[in-house]
Amino acid sequence: MALADTTPDEMPENSGGAILPCQAIERLISKGDIRLALPASEGQVQPASLDLRLGEKAYRIRASFLPGPGVSVQHKLDAFSLHEIDLKEGAVLEVGCVYLVPLLEALSLPGDLSAACNPKSSTGRLDVFTRVIADGAQAFDKVGAGYEGPLYAEICPQTFPVLVRTGSRLSQIRFRTGPELQGQDILSEVTGDVVSLSVDLAGDPETGFVGYRAKRHTGLVDVDAPGSCAVLDYWEPIHARGEPRLILDPDEFYILASKEAVSVPPTHAAEMIPFNPLVGEFRVHYAGFFDPGFGYSGAGGEGSRAVLEVRSHKVPFILEDGQTIGQLVYEKLTAVPETVYGQGIGSHYQAQGLKLSKHFLQD
Repeated sequence: MALADTTPDEMPENSGGAILPCQAIERLISKGDIRLALPASEGQVQPASLDLRLGEKAYRIRASFLPGPGVSVQHKLDAFSLHEIDLKEGAVLEVGCVYLVPLLEALSLPGDLSAACNPKSSTGRLDVFTRVIADGAQAFDKVGAGYEGPLYAEICPQTFPVLVRTGSRLSQIRFRTGPELQGQDILSEVTGDVVSLSVDLAGDPETGFVGYRAKRHTGLVDVDAPGSCAVLDYWEPIHARGEPRLILDPDEFYILASKEAVSVPPTHAAEMIPFNPLVGEFRVHYAGFFDPGFGYSGAGGEGSRAVLEVRSHKVPFILEDGQTIGQLVYEKLTAVPETVYGQGIGSHYQAQGLKLSKHFLQD
C-alpha cells in the first residue's frame, strides 16, 4: 500500500475502541478527569494527544522499576531515590543516569477510558529514553481504564545531556475508548493490512546523504530552546558509498528516514510498532505516534516521511536499503479533531524529509 495515496476508507480499522480527539481531551480537563497542577500551556493539547509536563522536582534513582499491582510509585521512590533535584530554575540530566519526575498532570479516568503514552518526536530524536509510570502499573506507558492517581516520567538520556525545567514536555498521552491493547497484541486487533515501512539508504541522488550518527561527549541540549544547537557539534552526517547499506555499530544512535511518505488522514491516528525482532537486534523509533493530519495533503504535509531513530544492540548489524524496519497501524478517532497536525499548532515536522529534532539549526 502506498501511504501517500491512501484514503480514509482504505485505512486499516481497529475492531474495538477509538482514540479521542483534541476537543474530547479538553472536555476531560474541564470535567476534572485530567487534573492539571498548573493551567494548561499553549499548544499542550495536540490533535489527538496531550503533552505531559515535568513537575517541580526530579529524583535520581538507582534503577528503573515498575511498582506492580497495589503499590504506589511513591512507595518505590522512597526506597530507590538517591538524590532530589529542583527543576524550577532548570537542571541538567546526565547521560546514563535514571531520573523519575512527578508530572503536572494526574488522572481520574472513567471506567471505559484507558490511556497510552509515547515520547514526543523531539524527545526521541534526542535519544532521551523516557516512559510514563502510573501507580500499580505492570507495564510502562500504559494507564488502565478507570485509573485515578498521579503520573511520573522516567527519564534516561542516552547520548546528549539535557537541560530541563518545570513545564518541559518530553512525553505525550492519548486516550482510548474500548479494550486496551498491549504491545504486539495491537496486531491481532487490527483488520485489513498493516502498512510496513522500509529504510532509505540510497540517499539524496545528488549528495548521497542518508542520515546522521550522534557524536559522544557533546555539550548539553536545552529541551525548551528550538534552533539553539549547531548540527555538526552533535551529529556526524552519513553519506552512501558503494552499495546502499549501513553497518550499525552497537549502541550508537542514528537518525534515518523511511522510503515511504506517511499520510494520516484527519479521521485516524497512527502508531509505529516494532517489526519482528527476530530479523535483527536493533530498535527503531522510540516516539511512535503520528497525529491526525501528519503528512496529509489537506494539512500541508504531502510527502512527509517517517524519521527513524535507530540503535543496534549487542552486535554490529548490516541494514540494507529498502529493508522493512517497522509497521504502521492506523486507528480511528471518535470524531474528526477540530485542529489537525500542521494547522498552526507548532507542528515542527510537517512535510519533513530527513530532519533532526527542532533543537538543531538546519538549512
